[in-house]
Amino acid sequence: MNIAIIPARGGSKRIPGKNIRPFAGQPMLAWSIQAAEASGLFARIIVSTDSEEIAAVARQYGAEVPFVRPAELADDFTPTAEVVLHALEWLAGEGTKPERVCCLYATAPFVRAGFLRQGYELMQQTDAASVFPVASYPASPFRALTIGQDGRLAMLWPEHELTRSNDLPEAYHDAGQFYWLDVARFRRDKKIYACDARPVVLPRRLVQDIDTLEDWRTAEAMHQALRMTGEIA
Repeated sequence: MNIAIIPARGGSKRIPGKNIRPFAGQPMLAWSIQAAEASGLFARIIVSTDSEEIAAVARQYGAEVPFVRPAELADDFTPTAEVVLHALEWLAGEGTKPERVCCLYATAPFVRAGFLRQGYELMQQTDAASVFPVASYPASPFRALTIGQDGRLAMLWPEHELTRSNDLPEAYHDAGQFYWLDVARFRRDKKIYACDARPVVLPRRLVQDIDTLEDWRTAEAMHQALRMTGEIA
């Protein structure tokens, strides 16, 4: 059995009401619920929230909200792993023991059912403890710069000052959309980034972290452009 868990707390400060703020015609949370439904992979789609307003929107779009997330797991510093573990403990208490769980972020308007299926198939093929999407950096992080307290620029890795970009290894970052987890190993190790994690590599045009209003506006522009090209509905 597979279960989707969507963390969606109510206390976003940088973008108030972020999880249910309208995005491209519907609440942000709806995009994740609909992708999970369209994948056909999940026996249940559960939203973990401390907010009745978010819970109402989640139910409106077909998700379950069978419990209220405790306040101590709904602050700015609670790791995603703890939220998923809490949901799994609650499920175990009612006698539900999924083999795999997919933690799907509430602010992932570019997530696609096909990528969820790709991640699930990769997990089956490799028996990995976790699978999640990544995207390549547009510029090599090995040539990254920092600004010191004196205002001067310095390379983080000065040994690569003269290294050609083509000679540097490709680097990837977490796409911030979903995490497939083997429940038994996740409950044992309590790690999303498992030692044998496998990637689903996404194109950069379908990846945008949304933490600030600037991020939000960027995501809206990206979404509109993708609609114009017919890549998304």
